[in-house]
Amino acid sequence: MIFEGKNVAITGGAGSLGRILTKRIMTGKLGKPRKVIIFSRDEAKHHQMKIDWKKINYATDDIFYHNFEEILDFRIGDVRNYESVIDLVKDSNIIIHAAALKQVPVCEYFPSESIKTNILGAQNIVMAVKNFGRNVESVIAISTDKACKPINTYGMCKAIHERVILAANLSCKNTKFMCVRYGNVIASTGSVIPLFKQQLENGGPITITTKDMTRFLLNLDQAVDVIFEALINGNPGETYVPIISSAKIMDLAELMIGDKDIKIEYIGVRPGEKTHEILISEEETTRTIKRNGYYVICSVLPEIQQNKIEKSALDKEYSSAEGVVTKKQLENILREQGHLEF
Repeated sequence: MIFEGKNVAITGGAGSLGRILTKRIMTGKLGKPRKVIIFSRDEAKHHQMKIDWKKINYATDDIFYHNFEEILDFRIGDVRNYESVIDLVKDSNIIIHAAALKQVPVCEYFPSESIKTNILGAQNIVMAVKNFGRNVESVIAISTDKACKPINTYGMCKAIHERVILAANLSCKNTKFMCVRYGNVIASTGSVIPLFKQQLENGGPITITTKDMTRFLLNLDQAVDVIFEALINGNPGETYVPIISSAKIMDLAELMIGDKDIKIEYIGVRPGEKTHEILISEEETTRTIKRNGYYVICSVLPEIQQNKIEKSALDKEYSSAEGVVTKKQLENILREQGHLEF
């Protein structure tokens, strides 16, 4: 019962992942938390999340301040700001670090902003835990397939973000630092399904980069499952990776268009994009094991590594170009998730 009696902090907690994480934690299936702290700089998302949680249809002046008396604790803050991170860390037993600047083209045009959030934000958490986090048991950071053999600013920053988090096991002996790494979360904020849906509602066209582009796909609940598995069974310095299918973006677009008279427009690969994503590189396979239905990348640092790897779970890189589902299989996935009902 990993959350029983614990203060659980979620940075970026008002986003798509944070909301489903909160919902799953608050079921109490893994223990009833003492407090769940939603830490985010986005006051509009905070406000909407509070209203949705309380099932209130209109705003009242007392919504914000009464939340501190309840299990769900909303806090405005930014991982870029060390002082606000200190306050968060002092009150936390488990930290799920989901805050990120994650739009690939945006990070290409504003790389210094990506550095501030995705690298320095992680460093602020590590330093705050080291100096003030005597009660912090676990920190788990959310990474991305774009951190593997990165070619864009977002991926480069997330690759360093992983190293900052995992190396913290050397300086914070009483806290377990881990990562999870996965691909596109279906229908999350900024992902392709909401974009395609908006384009359909506007009468098209649907914009596609290339016919060949593939992406790993998992839903929000699967993303949360990876996090929970790492928290329950992970060791310091490990990175958990789900074993999931991938799909052609072209198939996704055609399924969402259906029989509508909507054109497809090819716009070419955007700044910083890959045609195929990789979740585990060929170099990482030598320290990758399989545990409870997940791939686990053991630490690159021998001082942290706890498993003697006698045989790798992979003999080649884990790419979205492999294991692509058929169009019919993708249709079934989308229907199960309710993304073809419009």
